[in-house]
This record gives sequence, structure tokens and C-alpha cells, in this order.
Amino acid sequence: MIAKSPVEEFSGLTALVTGGGSGIGRAIAVRYAAGGGNVVVLGRRAEPLEQTAQMAREFGVTADFVTCDVRDADAVTAAVDGVVEQFGRIDALVNNAAGNFICPAEELSPNGWRAVVDIVLNGTFYGTRAAGRHMLEAGGGSILNVIASYAWHGHPGTVHSAAAKGGILAMTRTLASEWGARGVRVNCISPGPTETEGAGAALWPTEADRARVLGSVPAARFTTPEEVAESAAFLLDPRRAAYITGDVLSVDGGQWLGKAVYADSAAGSR
Repeated sequence: MIAKSPVEEFSGLTALVTGGGSGIGRAIAVRYAAGGGNVVVLGRRAEPLEQTAQMAREFGVTADFVTCDVRDADAVTAAVDGVVEQFGRIDALVNNAAGNFICPAEELSPNGWRAVVDIVLNGTFYGTRAAGRHMLEAGGGSILNVIASYAWHGHPGTVHSAAAKGGILAMTRTLASEWGARGVRVNCISPGPTETEGAGAALWPTEADRARVLGSVPAARFTTPEEVAESAAFLLDPRRAAYITGDVLSVDGGQWLGKAVYADSAAGSR
């Protein structure tokens, strides 16, 4: 449950959140609204997006949604341009849309590789490129990319997702260097195992898998979308995080310090 922020750090600002129909994306969008910011959520299905927008409106802000596939560069550009036309600005972009499944690399099909890379890496670039143009013209803005710690330490069974998120990490640091002097900050947030319906079904489908994942977290618990959203709000805040760019904030209970195996079949011990 997200409460109204006493600070209202996003008052008068506008954010676009991809993959905003559920889980972490929904929580970040609602937290932005709780901080007084207007928000638009983007995704492929209208019903959950409208639910998120309605949750955001309860904080007295303007909230809307747009249906769009992040793999369609023209559609993403049109969606971003639409946000600017509607609100007159775009101050923050959260690239949260993702796709993932556990699969040993030797069994991963070219279509499976393309599907994940296209959503995660290409979709992030399309949104960043479109929003970045407006932010650069306006003289500032914040882009936050949702990745995972296996972007830098690797993880069995996630070669497609790890490669895509590793690409996002490189893109984040490159753009932070390229756009920093022009007022646009670009950062990553790296959530750990999060209690969402989608993550559980894909990454710890059995009780044994769940126990194995939980055992890899020094904090000895899963995180929640709302907890991740609070950290995201910090990085998006144009005052508290004004001097932070090109960085990664791990919100994973210390999981990245060790090695986790989500499923026996992906461990490579055959």
C-alpha cells in the first residue's frame, strides 16, 4: 500500500512508465502519483493499465494510459510525443517493460532470443531515444531503467535476458556520459526477487525453487513492488538524486553478492 508522500517531490512533473499494468511498473507509477506527479502508463493490455491509472488518480493527479508494444519504435515515439502533447512536458521515463523465462542456452531458440532482446533492450532504447529528445530540448529529465543483477554477474538460464539487461547497463552509462552536461540523468535500478505473480510463475514455479531463491538472499526475504518503488522514487527525484547519473541501485537484499540458481534445469550440471 502506497501512501501520499508528505513531500510531493514530483508536483508539477510528468512521468511515463512502460510495463505499467502490474507489479513493479504499477507500483512505480502509483508512487510517482503519490508524490504529486502526473503519470502515463504504457503496455499492451488496456484493462490493467486503466486500473493503474485509476489508482494513480486517487492521489489527485492526472493519470492516463496508452496501449503500445515497446518493440514498435514508431508506436513508442508516437506514445512519447502524445505525453508531451497532453502534458506539455515529460520529466521522467521508467523503462520497466520486460520479458523473461528460464531456459538453458543450448535449448534457447532464435525466436526466444529475439523476443526477449527486442522487448528488453530494443524497447528500452526506443523509449529512451524518444523521451530523451524532448528532455534534451527542455534542458533536463530523468530516465530510469529496470534491470537485474545478472546483467553484470551472469546467471544460468538467463542468457537472453542477461545479455539484454547487460546492454541496457552499457547504454545507461554511455548516455549518462553523453547527456549529463545537458541535464538528463540516466540510471538503473536492479530489483531482487520480488513478490509478483509474473516473477513467481517464471522464476520460482515450485516450492523447492522458491526456497532455493530465498536462500540466496542475505536479507532472508523477498522484496515487494512498493519497496522497489520507493527506491525508484529516490532516483527519479530531481532534488535528492540531482547528482546521481550512470549508476545502478541494487534493491535485492544483497542477493547480488552471491550466486543464485532459479531452477535445477538451468544450472548447467547435466
